[in-house]
Amino acid sequence: MAGQSKKARIGISGLDDVLSGGLVRNRLYLLEGSPGTGKTTVALQFLRDGAAQGEKSLYITLSETEEELRETAASHGWTLDPSIVVFELIPPESLLDANQQQSLLYSSDLELGETTRQIFDAVDREKPDRVVLDSLSEIRLLAGSSLRYRRQILALKHYFARHAITVLMLDDLTAESLDKTVHSVAHGVIRLEELAVDYGAQRRRLRVIKYRGQHFRGGFHDFTIATGGVQAFPRLVSLEHKTGFARDRLASGIPELDALLGGGVEKGSSALILGPAGTGKSLFAVQYVLAAIARGERAAMFVFDEELGLLFDRTRQLGYDLEGARAAGHLLIEQVDAAELSPGEFAHRVRALVDAHGVKTVVVDSLNGYQAAMPQENALILHVHELLQYLNRQGATTFLTVAQHGLVGDMKSPVDVTYLADTVILLRYFEAFGRVRRAISVVKKRAGPHEDTIREYTIGANGLAIGAPLAGFQGVLRGIPTFIGGAGELRRPDGEAGQEGDA
Repeated sequence: MAGQSKKARIGISGLDDVLSGGLVRNRLYLLEGSPGTGKTTVALQFLRDGAAQGEKSLYITLSETEEELRETAASHGWTLDPSIVVFELIPPESLLDANQQQSLLYSSDLELGETTRQIFDAVDREKPDRVVLDSLSEIRLLAGSSLRYRRQILALKHYFARHAITVLMLDDLTAESLDKTVHSVAHGVIRLEELAVDYGAQRRRLRVIKYRGQHFRGGFHDFTIATGGVQAFPRLVSLEHKTGFARDRLASGIPELDALLGGGVEKGSSALILGPAGTGKSLFAVQYVLAAIARGERAAMFVFDEELGLLFDRTRQLGYDLEGARAAGHLLIEQVDAAELSPGEFAHRVRALVDAHGVKTVVVDSLNGYQAAMPQENALILHVHELLQYLNRQGATTFLTVAQHGLVGDMKSPVDVTYLADTVILLRYFEAFGRVRRAISVVKKRAGPHEDTIREYTIGANGLAIGAPLAGFQGVLRGIPTFIGGAGELRRPDGEAGQEGDA
């Protein structure tokens, strides 16, 4: 029809992005997936987008009734536009007659031919711009052999091509053998998959297997089905999002911490905060969040491991008003349930905040929770790499926390991402003079020099307090130090330097 865009959009922004704008018009496409993967929902969104463009659409259903189809639409809050015609293809009465079924004259040839004729008649009658054929399983069963099935699909393809119609055929993959007939005939093939995980909600992903003559984003892309339809989350490719910015050093608000980091953390870099449970990893990240807000910037926190109410309460006792910052719109904070959220959706959420709200400080607390959302550690490394590179290229500074196993002595991390981060801050417990103490050191910084010292720090009513370098101890990072210095090096619990270092 006049005024049509070059491509027919699916109506799912993420999937249209994967397809570089949508489907080339007047071609035949295959959407395949096991029952329950969302094929019908995608097909309805495809037709609804056509209706929004002023196009006429036809849904030919061989497997569902019209009533079931409209119930599916209603479950998403949709009312099908009058321009979307649902044609429920049922066998003719003569083929349902009991006498005919017992007759030697009855054969699948008759039914296949009648089915094809009804499809052609419906298209000739409605003259649609878009057609959905649901599903190929019935046609495959009627065809009987692979040769007849292929001939039938080719006949449909040529018929639709002559009438300049964009066709989406659905296949539920219920055949005993995987027949690739339609793969070779179709202009493009999209597969929907559902993965059963050991715990939590099922994960869904899609992949464009083929798109003839067109560029598309390869690989797997996460998607979800919720009220309102399918949402797709294209795999993040950081190289597509490069921007320019000045790499200034960002202060934390604690002079001793900034000195330890050689003046601060660089803008557009990533910092990994490592340490066992209870060392204050989240508090160091919060310190940078509050410093960003003090500079007049917005910050975002994605909290995997802690309930937000508890986080607000305990940080308030240390003088940090995160709840007030959120109420004022300076802090965007989200509770993330790793069992319910796919990695692709998480990356999409982070990107949305950075793009829409200009967030320049991002905290992920913690990667342990992020890892729980990943089926394999290798996939986690790749997801984190792309996410960090994307944020860095947007001029956002990212703080990641990782809880290590153990309390003192040798520490092990559940996942090693130290090589990905630009800065690595190490937190440790150590025992000295009958007390459990905390120490901080910077073991890596790509963007410039940093102190190679180890400093003690305390967590008190006024938040974090960092002392002078611990020059009088050896073995602090192992958790069992040897005292070799003089008096006054350790901090009292109230933050004041004291005489606990006396021999």
